[in-house]
Amino acid sequence: MLTGVSETALLTLNGRAFQARHPDAIIDDPMAIRLVDAIDFDFDKFGRRKGQEMALRSLAFDRAATRYLSRHPNATVVALAEGLQTSFWRLTAALPDYGFRWITVDLQPIIDLRLRLLPASERITTLAQSALDYTWMDTVDCSDGVFITAEGLLMYLQPAEAMSLITECARRFPGGQMLFDLPPVMVKRLAPKGMRSSRRYRVPPMPFSLSPDQLADLADTVPSIRAVHDLPMPKGRGFVFEKLFPAFWQWKPTRQHRGAYTLLEFG
Repeated sequence: MLTGVSETALLTLNGRAFQARHPDAIIDDPMAIRLVDAIDFDFDKFGRRKGQEMALRSLAFDRAATRYLSRHPNATVVALAEGLQTSFWRLTAALPDYGFRWITVDLQPIIDLRLRLLPASERITTLAQSALDYTWMDTVDCSDGVFITAEGLLMYLQPAEAMSLITECARRFPGGQMLFDLPPVMVKRLAPKGMRSSRRYRVPPMPFSLSPDQLADLADTVPSIRAVHDLPMPKGRGFVFEKLFPAFWQWKPTRQHRGAYTLLEFG
């Protein structure tokens, strides 16, 4: 079974499926429900980590991908360290007439699970390797555009590794875009050994994070990054996730102390 950072794929999958099953669901993700039902795993190990934030992050990624694909319907989407995300099927359902192709990049245990439990598609290519093994870049067809996602990845890398990956993507894929998320900067200071979600599980350490202002500086400090967009948090269900968190996300006094959904445009 999965261990270390790879095990977080099960944590986020469970949260997404839980939200998709909710009577007032904020995400339509039948494939996530199917996966949870098919995997023999004690998901209760993760405690109460079934919050909306996991589904809302996926919604933010879906919306940014949809905007790019609406202009580049035959683009290649590269999902780095995709884990057990089911974005391909959500986007295919939303954009049924589009011909975008998909490249999944992840470690062998994750790839084995995906190949065994998820439907095959001639539009999906799977690569069993680390996102830091840049040979995956050689397989990307850039002719119709490139959209790179790193959902739940960069925060688990060392700062030099994360910045190297961003820099190389910008260099190799002019005209493309890259989307990633980061936790609040304070997380790496307050939880250097990782955050405990239950008595039986601790989320791995997150050594890499940048504030929104630091992320904005990437347009001036990293060659080939043309623009940096700080994306809003989607609205969820209930007062906290519909009103409080989205307002906190945009409020100037707190803006530098929250996480980020960051979209890079490559020049």
